Amino acid sequence: MDYEETTEGIRVVVRPSFSLPYSEPADGKFVFTYLVQMENHSGEVAQLLFRHWLIHDSAGEDLEIDGEGVLGEQPTLAPGKSHVYQSFCVLRSPSGFMEGYYTFVRPNGEEFRVSVPRFDLRAPWTVGKGLEAEPMN
Repeated sequence: MDYEETTEGIRVVVRPSFSLPYSEPADGKFVFTYLVQMENHSGEVAQLLFRHWLIHDSAGEDLEIDGEGVLGEQPTLAPGKSHVYQSFCVLRSPSGFMEGYYTFVRPNGEEFRVSVPRFDLRAPWTVGKGLEAEPMN
């Protein structure tokens, strides 16, 4: 499922997925990947400076992450251009969510926030008492 939101002409689309090969459910390690595409639909250049994430784990853990750029890059988006990257997070439970924002800057120095839509992180099954996989409804 894709999640999308547009702020100040910057469209953010996120596609999360569960990564079974890197997860260890019996040990409480659930790995989720997410693909992010940013598209500039405004008439001005915009450069991504910072990211802010809130990661919520249904096990009760909340984590806030701030940092420069994404994956060590601070991409500049000309009008009509896009930037795509993939990253991941690790939860202690089979479900949670992420949300946040990016801080962009225009050529005139004006900074603005671009919302990242809240997106669900959900394994396709849950771990039962006997640690056997059960289908989710």
